[in-house]
Amino acid sequence: MPGAMLKGGLPFGGYEVGKKRPRIKKNDKVIVIAGKEKGKIGAVLKVDAEKGRVLVEKINMVKRHARPGPQTAQGGIIEKEAPLRISNVMIVCNKCTEPTRIGHRRLEDGTKVRICKKCGESLDD
Repeated sequence: MPGAMLKGGLPFGGYEVGKKRPRIKKNDKVIVIAGKEKGKIGAVLKVDAEKGRVLVEKINMVKRHARPGPQTAQGGIIEKEAPLRISNVMIVCNKCTEPTRIGHRRLEDGTKVRICKKCGESLDD
């Protein structure tokens, strides 16, 4: 079928098919593991689960030309963050300060928390 779209019109990496929820959340500290920003660390500002992308503070900065308007009193060149693929970032543990995979553990009171696979420390504060 020429010009066929993905089921539901979601791009590659969208989580509609398997309904996978991203493990990375807002305010997590992440390291970029691929691309031109490889090795840089920053805090997650926004997670777009449908597109499979994250916005990381001071990483993947792009310049946009803006005209003066109601939001921007003065026009010019504005620098802002551009989204990265979730697969290109890895969470950094607060305790062992290493990039790690995320595990899950259920506490005694029944709440589910994310844990560091390297040191076993909780990632949810």
